[in-house]
Amino acid sequence: MVDKEKISRLIQMLGNNKGKTVGTIIGFIIAIFILTIGFFKTLFIVICTGLGYYIGKKSDSQENLRDFLDKILPPGKSN
Repeated sequence: MVDKEKISRLIQMLGNNKGKTVGTIIGFIIAIFILTIGFFKTLFIVICTGLGYYIGKKSDSQENLRDFLDKILPPGKSN
């Protein structure tokens, strides 16, 4: 059996190194995707995820979605 003290130390170590832990997990997941579905499909997934994160971050900061889209997309024709 695994000692509770060892598990506690492991959790504390992971908590103290959150960036490294998250980076390692993300890198591992991307590597699995590249090996299973290919580079370009993985790249597409990463780009879509990044774009979704960026839009979600803007939404969380209460920036109007229409104003945000007007910044990045060409203006539409007004009727």
